[in-house]
Parts: sequence; structure tokens; C-alpha cells
Amino acid sequence: MNTYYKFTPNVFLAKCDEKHETGEEILVTTRYGKENEHIVFNLIFERDGFYYYSIVRADGFNVQEWAKQRAERRLEWAASAERKSTEFYNKSNKDKDFLSLGEPIKVGHHSEKRHRKMIDDAWNNMGKSVEFSDKAAEHERVAKYWEERAKTINLSMPESIDFYEYKLEQTKEYHEGVKSGKYPRLHSYTLTYAKKAVNEAQKNYELAKRLWGNLH
Repeated sequence: MNTYYKFTPNVFLAKCDEKHETGEEILVTTRYGKENEHIVFNLIFERDGFYYYSIVRADGFNVQEWAKQRAERRLEWAASAERKSTEFYNKSNKDKDFLSLGEPIKVGHHSEKRHRKMIDDAWNNMGKSVEFSDKAAEHERVAKYWEERAKTINLSMPESIDFYEYKLEQTKEYHEGVKSGKYPRLHSYTLTYAKKAVNEAQKNYELAKRLWGNLH
């Protein structure tokens, strides 16, 4: 049976007890017993009789698609909360024509109970309207976060090779520019941080090539 093995943040390999070829489709089982179909890319390493391969979902599902689904779900919740907010707002105004007259409650009159109920209902429904409006706003905020995450490229995707190659070129150019004076040193650690960014980009680029490069 093939299972998932966490290799680095965002990257899971297939831990297999048999060898597989590049491009082969295999089933990988989650800890909960669910099987997902994956395409084999590269053999990353062998250990204790197991083979560890970089893989992608055969159905195209990745972290971007996952983030899109999260965003869509939040927008659905936001729409639902907004509908409920509107419903309660309308309910709070059900007796507005009477209440807008500003009639005082006639204590002891047969209308007293109904009058008090109108006020209580209007107050409670308006409170619920505001509550659901706040929920809708929060769902929209989180949806926006996941929409931004849906644009993310990380090491779990084959396209990360081009992305990190570009990032490496960017960081190298900036580092050289800081050294030459093309870019100002904003503080005493500007050059140090620029070099650190180059090293990080280089590491990610090499790892991306290891995971997804050299395919035939």
C-alpha cells in the first residue's frame, strides 16, 4: 500500500513498498483510508525498503484548487448570512408603521402586551440582523484570504521550478544591486538580508528541480 509522507511544508511524497516509473498512476491512501489517484514524478530517496516519490493528483487537485474551494464555501456562507440578516431586518420593521408613531405604552390597556411584544420583537430581530451581517462580513474577509491563497505557487506544484527560477533571478539582481550601490542600503542589515533571500531562493529552486525536474 502507498501512503503519504510529509517531506517539507506543503509537500507530501508517496511512500511506496514497490518501485514505480515516472508518469505511472498510483493510488495513495490517507491516514483515514481514503484513496487518491496520483501521477508519479521523481524518486526522491529510498529508505528502509521504501521508495519515496514526488507526486501530483491525477485529477488536477492541488493546494490552489483547495484554496479556491475554501473561498467558494466561505462566499456561500457569507451569502447565506446576508440573506438571514436581511430577513431579520425586514422582520424588525414589520410593525414600523405603528411604532414610528411613538405611541406610549398604555399600561393596563388590552394593547399593552401586544405593544411590548412589538418593541421586543423589533429589538431582537434587529440584533439578529446585525449579528448575521457581522458574520457575512467575516466570511467575506476569510473568503478574500483564501482567494489570495489560491494564487499561491509552492513546492507542491511542478510549475514551482519556473517560479523559483524567476525568484532566484530577482533576488540575485537585487543582491548585486545593493553591493554596487544601485539600490540603497536601508539599514545595516540590508546586504545580509539580500544575501539570505538569494540563499533561500536557491534552496527552493534546487528542491523544486529535485522534485519535478528531469522528466522525460
